[in-house]
Amino acid sequence: QVQLVESGGTLVQAGGSLRLSCVASGRAFSGYSMGWFRQAPGKEREFVACVNWFSGNIHYGDFVKGRFAISRDNAKNTVYLQLNNLKPEDTAVYFCAASSSVNNYLLRDRTNYNYWGQGTQVTVSS
Repeated sequence: QVQLVESGGTLVQAGGSLRLSCVASGRAFSGYSMGWFRQAPGKEREFVACVNWFSGNIHYGDFVKGRFAISRDNAKNTVYLQLNNLKPEDTAVYFCAASSSVNNYLLRDRTNYNYWGQGTQVTVSS
């Protein structure tokens, strides 16, 4: 079992920045690929970013366009998501998730993640 706890979500003005954190406990964190997803009211959960534990490859959702950055610190069992130049349409609950997969294509699909955090709310005002 892996337990994930996100933090860092808050209300921010458009154009602002936030850093979300996700701390993992339980099984060896370094052996899991980590992803961030988000879900806005009435919408499906959407892929934001992932980092492959085996290759170190990083991938982003098409909408990110250089505004977000994912990173991980295995010594701290933590994965981060830096959000820059935030827009009102970025308002959502942001979830981190852990996957045993090392397939970059599969890591874009939420159904391939084994463990999920409870989410942290990001609200961007215009």
